[in-house]
Amino acid sequence: MPTLVTATHAAPPSEAAEHFARKLSLETDCSDVRESMKGGAPDFVLLDVRGRQAYATAHVPGATSLPHRDITAERMMAWPHATLFVVYCAGPHCNGADKAALKLAHLGRPVKVMLGGMAGWADEGYPFETTREVEA
Repeated sequence: MPTLVTATHAAPPSEAAEHFARKLSLETDCSDVRESMKGGAPDFVLLDVRGRQAYATAHVPGATSLPHRDITAERMMAWPHATLFVVYCAGPHCNGADKAALKLAHLGRPVKVMLGGMAGWADEGYPFETTREVEA
């Protein structure tokens, strides 16, 4: 008698490989972001897409504040067109990162979502930064 796990057959390995490769092309996690940021010059731009006050209160070190509502073609001209953006918001209960990723994709910009957002960062025990002022 199959268990709840095996009642639905697993996908063939080739199909699973395609699925997980696709997921990794769209997502990254807090650990990979932190490790990649350690050298000081990552090959992506980390965007905190929450509101500016939330960013000022606490954010991932090295992140740039750009609320998802403020993402426009004009604003994105600050970076070369091929720049990879990694976006995050409050966490799994927030869809701000998805909104930002969708906007960036519609603008033809490469983008990944950092899974877990601020909640994931905190769950890993990583430190946050604060700031008094945030540019508009």
